[in-house]
Amino acid sequence: MFYVFHGPDELTRSEVLAEMKSQLGEASLAELNTTYLDGQNTNVVQIQQACDVLPFLASSRLVVVKNYLSRIGPEQDRGPGDAAAIEALADYLPHLPATTQLVFTEDEVLPGKHPILVLAGKHPQGQVRLFSVPVRDQELAEWIVRRVQHKGATIESSAAMALATAVGHDMRTLDSEIEKLITYVGGVRPNITRELVDMLVPYTGVAKIWTMVDAIGQRDARLALQHLHRLLDEDPSENRPLMLLGMIVRQFRILIQVKEMIAQGLAISTIAKQIGIQEFAAEKARQQAINFSMAQMEIIYARLLSTDLAIKTGKIDDVLALDTLVAALCGPQDV
Repeated sequence: MFYVFHGPDELTRSEVLAEMKSQLGEASLAELNTTYLDGQNTNVVQIQQACDVLPFLASSRLVVVKNYLSRIGPEQDRGPGDAAAIEALADYLPHLPATTQLVFTEDEVLPGKHPILVLAGKHPQGQVRLFSVPVRDQELAEWIVRRVQHKGATIESSAAMALATAVGHDMRTLDSEIEKLITYVGGVRPNITRELVDMLVPYTGVAKIWTMVDAIGQRDARLALQHLHRLLDEDPSENRPLMLLGMIVRQFRILIQVKEMIAQGLAISTIAKQIGIQEFAAEKARQQAINFSMAQMEIIYARLLSTDLAIKTGKIDDVLALDTLVAALCGPQDV
């Protein structure tokens, strides 16, 4: 059999591969009968050689080739020899030894017309599986609920949404946070609450800033101020207002950078790398930036910096300054 596993859900993909490997026998034997090839540094001949090796003291062997198919496609991006590689691979796959399971894993979604994807979809010995991640926060929260239940625990719907908003679409980080929460709660059938997520997940503060910026973008002063005071109430320390202001400044700085790079035609993955944030955060910033023109964001950023200076020089009470700032940001900007 040959498989094409493609899409950004690396967590589920790796779990499926681990299950396939475990079916080869006990751990040391499974390791001997598994070959991993880096698609950036391999070719069709090497793939064929790995697949033609007979299994050792087992009925089958597993060959995993990572990010090879995306390297030799799509058609407009193919380099010299890629067309020949696709043709050779397409000729070989139907004659793959019955003792070999060959898996092509791709971090990105392959184009539907990729010749090997098409072949795997229609050939009786081929199989295609798309590993996608939930797009919307609600879908991600539902995934979290199912994941928690699979691990023998439960989670409140509000807690699942808070976790989805805080961590985003990094499935491995989500899974790690779920494990941490379940371990902390303990018990026969532990239940994860919203309060526990707020207490233990380090990303929730940033997520609440996003929620407040969303409210500002919708010009909803009541909701934005409500979120602001929740953030203030969580930590009554003296430096909390300035810390929150710093987080708001950082978020609008990211929005400006993202909006500029989107205008340049850069992909979200590229933007995330250049700014130094996770891809889901860059996507969230893109969605928020739609609510503001570049001129509006520049005015807002200048207002943020002047508020910071006013607080630090004692010209205005810090909490009053934040209230006034958020109310002003929700009003019409002078452009």
